[in-house]
Amino acid sequence: MTKDKPITQLNTDRFSRNISYLRVSVTDRCNLRCFYCVPEEGLPFLGHKDVLSYEEITAIVQAGVRHGIQKVRITGGEPLVRKGIEELVASISALPEIKDLAMTTNGVRLASMAHDLKKAGLHRVNVSLDSMKPEVFEKITGRNHCQEVKEGIEAALDAGLTPVKINVVAVAGVNDSEFADFAKLTMDKPVSVRFIEYMPIGKNMHWAEDRSISSREIREIIEKQLGPMTPVTEHGPLDGPARRFSLPGAQGEIGFINAISGHFCSTCNRLRLTADGKVRPCLFSDKEIDVRSVLRSGGGPSDLDAVFAQAIAQKPRGLDSAKSEKPGCDRSMSSIGG
Repeated sequence: MTKDKPITQLNTDRFSRNISYLRVSVTDRCNLRCFYCVPEEGLPFLGHKDVLSYEEITAIVQAGVRHGIQKVRITGGEPLVRKGIEELVASISALPEIKDLAMTTNGVRLASMAHDLKKAGLHRVNVSLDSMKPEVFEKITGRNHCQEVKEGIEAALDAGLTPVKINVVAVAGVNDSEFADFAKLTMDKPVSVRFIEYMPIGKNMHWAEDRSISSREIREIIEKQLGPMTPVTEHGPLDGPARRFSLPGAQGEIGFINAISGHFCSTCNRLRLTADGKVRPCLFSDKEIDVRSVLRSGGGPSDLDAVFAQAIAQKPRGLDSAKSEKPGCDRSMSSIGG
């Protein structure tokens, strides 16, 4: 068995992964009720005092920066339902060490906010859109906002929040007839459509193995209708876990995130901050470090630094070790941060 390597840098964990990415959840509330995220009985929401303030989030991000964080993604719940989100964007974008500031949104409110977000310093957005058919969209999300999301994507392109990534959770028997239609979007628009394998995260009462469809199968469906795709071999600082391809003559790209069939734990470079102030070293484990109590008990920069050092030191090797350490997860995806 290979021994864990000692930590030699502030942002290097026991397995020589450079931890440079922090996902920041700003709220557990959402204006959609996607069946793979919200259980039938609904969810209890955090109280106002339980949620980190923008000032607290900024202080935590600054501590992350001191430990090598260069990329921040603002998430929820749905981040655009939190009042004054542009203020947080401006505070984080003012940190010179942050090279990439992105947001994941369901896009419902994006059309009216895209230009203000860009002006505040947001670099780019990922928009969740699991169906382009209004009736299927409503079946998945419980709401009739398909057109608003499409308008939000157009507004993001117009505002320059690029590259715009469209996240599609692939669910067999629900949206699998639309995979080729999503892929076609990359022909006419400079977007990256990313197919994400449906996975059992958190209190997902609706997850069933027969609804899961692998990236390989998704690719086969697309190529059967549109022809072979070419792997994208160019890499850059914005690369994530997606395996990237393109159709001949396309303006955009198609990505596959193998959340189930091919974990990317060996290259995972991220930590997560929940809306109620817990730092999570791994999505698949319930192990958390309470940074909110550190802040609210008067802790200073050195105390916040200690939280990040602990989180980096506790980051597990992979999915199996994460589950064995503390199986779970007990939270819903909206409370963890999508």
